[in-house]
Amino acid sequence: MSSSQQIFLTGGSGYVGRNLITSFIDQGHAVVALARSDAAARAVEQRGARAYRADLLSGDLAAGMHGCDAVVHAAADTDHVGGGACQHRVNVDGTRRVIDAAGRAGVARVLLLSTESVLASGRALVGVDERAPLPRRAIGGYSRSKAEAERIALAANTENLAVSVLRPRFVWGRDDTTALPQLCEAARNGQLAWISGGNYLTSTTHIATLCAAVSAALRYARAGEVYFVADQQPVEFRAFITALLETQGVAAPARSVPRALLWALASVGDALAAVSGGRLRGPLTRQQFAASAVEVTLDTRKARRELHFLDAITREQGLDELRVAARTHGAVRAT
Repeated sequence: MSSSQQIFLTGGSGYVGRNLITSFIDQGHAVVALARSDAAARAVEQRGARAYRADLLSGDLAAGMHGCDAVVHAAADTDHVGGGACQHRVNVDGTRRVIDAAGRAGVARVLLLSTESVLASGRALVGVDERAPLPRRAIGGYSRSKAEAERIALAANTENLAVSVLRPRFVWGRDDTTALPQLCEAARNGQLAWISGGNYLTSTTHIATLCAAVSAALRYARAGEVYFVADQQPVEFRAFITALLETQGVAAPARSVPRALLWALASVGDALAAVSGGRLRGPLTRQQFAASAVEVTLDTRKARRELHFLDAITREQGLDELRVAARTHGAVRAT
């Protein structure tokens, strides 16, 4: 990405978006961030972006993109429980509107932030790379909607509009307002348990490394290509979650639940939700199971080779950041 570009960003008030704004501003770029509320506008303006007030699903997005060199589409409904029609509208219809608006505004490049969950099936994903096919049947609404969003985005790739996709896994680190507060709250309330001991591997993506990968992708990503992004080395799931909780002064659980039992409960719960229109649910969904109950490790060599990016921070440095922040500002709480 050349100097002094102007970037249009969706999802700017979210965890990933806020950090992307800071990263872009620090590099000397101007950021126009989509904001559908006063609170969202304040959040992006505090980070140095110019807020463009519009709704993802109904606003005139092209008007906000005029004069921009690139669009980063980070907005998403990440619900792993309910999902449904609302999630489809945000993730699928929203992506379609962003891509269409970018084309009409004459933007040269669009980068879609997706997820490794497009491959989720409930089975382990061990060292998977970008050649792995999408499953014939999505395991849940989140996977289904994000896979469809990828199809829409990549189908729009043309000589005039270069579209690429990044798939991070388990984003974590400073300023986390999503996964870490929820983990801490579950642990404090006795609702967290290991699945068959939790001794399987997982890939993770520190927020600083994701920001570095996004900047690199805007410069080097090949049009029409998908890239997995993650910290270079996977880590044991139980050890990593234990370390995350420790940074907040929260004790990790000791109890463990058999994987087969949880899969059965998730399958029954999903069936109940389907026949009851969502009124009845089990203790977890198959979407949640696939995200945390089996090994999910990614081969990121394609991204590292083609995008020329390195990890921005080590895992231990990232954990130290969280410890310092907790001592300074207090442990995170779910909102």
